Amino acid sequence: MSEEGLRAASEKMRADGVADAAIDVFAHYYRELEAGATGMLPEADIEPVADLPRADDLPDPPDGGKEALGRTVMIKLNGGLGTSMGMTRAKSLLEVKDGLTFLDIVVRQTQQLGVPLALMNSFATSEDTKRFLRERYPDADVREFLQNKEPKLLVDDLVPAEWPADPELEWAPPGHGDIYVALQASGMLRSLLDDGYEAAFVSNSDNLGAVLDPKLAAAFLDSRAPFLMEVVPRTKADRKGGHLARRREDGRLVLRETAQTPEEDREALQDVGRHRYGNTNNLWVNLVALDRVLGERSGVLGLPVIVNRKTVDPSDESSPEVFQLETAMGAAIEVFDGAEAIEVSRTRFAPVKTTNDLLVLRSDFYTLTEDVHVVPADGREPGSIFVDLDPDHYKLLRDFDARFPAGPPSLVRASRFVVRGDVTFGPDVAVEGETELESG
Repeated sequence: MSEEGLRAASEKMRADGVADAAIDVFAHYYRELEAGATGMLPEADIEPVADLPRADDLPDPPDGGKEALGRTVMIKLNGGLGTSMGMTRAKSLLEVKDGLTFLDIVVRQTQQLGVPLALMNSFATSEDTKRFLRERYPDADVREFLQNKEPKLLVDDLVPAEWPADPELEWAPPGHGDIYVALQASGMLRSLLDDGYEAAFVSNSDNLGAVLDPKLAAAFLDSRAPFLMEVVPRTKADRKGGHLARRREDGRLVLRETAQTPEEDREALQDVGRHRYGNTNNLWVNLVALDRVLGERSGVLGLPVIVNRKTVDPSDESSPEVFQLETAMGAAIEVFDGAEAIEVSRTRFAPVKTTNDLLVLRSDFYTLTEDVHVVPADGREPGSIFVDLDPDHYKLLRDFDARFPAGPPSLVRASRFVVRGDVTFGPDVAVEGETELESG
């Protein structure tokens, strides 16, 4: 039955315009699933990573990094819709600071640095994003390539799920590990190489701390490493996130995500004293090395598969159970010989995943500098404030905005801000120290 399932899935992808290279990669992971792969990485197979070099200790390049910038492209993952906040369009088009969106800030950063920007859009974000860029930055060097998609597979027989009530729910994104095949299959990798670009700095569009640093670009190119992962020391807030480790079998660096951790090893996963470094999803990739390895592996990097078991309609637990096959782009650290990791400041890791994060970013806790960097004010660290807004009233963007009609309160002197119940904030509100509010 599984061969029939793979054939049906491949035909479905081809009929919907998915590139043959992406279908080949999906087939690789399909066969792994069929063979019983779970993607699990037990604690017994890994060991902690000792001290790493620090970006703060890197020397300043003699030319300020100008030569390195001429060989570097910034790539942003821009496929998210912000559905966790109730959004239905590209999350990067959300206004976040001083009247600017994520994408405004990113484009202006690349313009100041004189580097091109390449966006990995999804089918859901492409048109909105391109329209925004045409209207506001018609002369900017912004390039696009599309993330692939793959069918959800019925758990019972591994055939593509059908859901006539909403056919879009039959499809799933393959995770951000798809970036490598998407670069190749779209022709973007070849185009960048032909234009003389050798390095790519890759990060999420919702992480405005992830600025292309000329010093890091110069150090990466000088090192001739094929791959570099930026990591931060983990805190209690990072306990449930992925971490860097070293595989006992061959000594290679690996990324272990929560979904790859057996239940009996969750305690070790959450031990931030044992596994000290968390992945920021800020990555440096040598494009020449990527092109070579993809050629050697017939377009299939072979990243560890992450098998997610869900229902075809996430909002309907009675709908059929399906497998979604994903990969993580940081997992490529184990693919490249000589891949490295470097410790960076947490200022380079400030993603916006919830309205809690959005409130902090919009507030005076962060400042937008003249060179279009978003940095914490008064020497604060991103992790030095804890915000928890009642999800019943603030989780969705429309509800959140309605409760801050005059804008966010001042948070620059706050360390903890918790709101329970339905509270609407007026102008000139300042939060200091540890504050908890509860509606009557």
